[in-house]
Amino acid sequence: MAEPRWLNEKEQQAWRAFIAAQRVVNSRIEQQLQRDAGIPHTYYEILVRLSEAADNRLRMSELADATLGSRSRLSHAVNRLEQAGWVRREGIESDRRGQVAIMTDLGRQKLVESAPGHVEEVRSAIFDALTEEQVEQLHDICASLARHSGDTIDRAAWERPPR
Repeated sequence: MAEPRWLNEKEQQAWRAFIAAQRVVNSRIEQQLQRDAGIPHTYYEILVRLSEAADNRLRMSELADATLGSRSRLSHAVNRLEQAGWVRREGIESDRRGQVAIMTDLGRQKLVESAPGHVEEVRSAIFDALTEEQVEQLHDICASLARHSGDTIDRAAWERPPR
C-alpha cells in the first residue's frame, strides 16, 4: 500500500476551518428551521426542489439524486411530508415501479411561510461575514469541490454563467 499523502500544515488548518464552518453553519440552519418552521432542513430542501420542478413534481429517483440522499431516506421523508399534507405521491403509468412526488398547495404555503426566516439565517450565517469577492471565491471553491467529487447531478446549482 502506498504511503498516505499527509496534509501539510496549511492544508490541515484549511481542513479544520472547513469542518468547523460546515458544522456551525449546518447547525444554525437546522436549528432555525426546526425552531421557526418545525421541519428539518432535509424536508425544506425537498419542498424547494419540488417547487423548482416543472408542475411541482419530480420522480422519486430524481428527487433523491437532487437532494443527494438515499432513496430509502427520501422515501421516509416524503412519507412524513405526505402525512403533513405538503406532498403527495402518484404512480407513473409507463413505469409500474416508478412514482412521482408532487408538492401540494399546502406544501407551497409551508415553503412560502418558511423561506423568509431560512434565507435570513443563511444570509446571517454565511453572506454577512463575506465580502463580495469572498462570495465569488466561495462559489468557485465549492464548485471545484463538487466537480472534483463527480457531482454532475445538480450542475446548475454550482455552475456560474459566463461573465
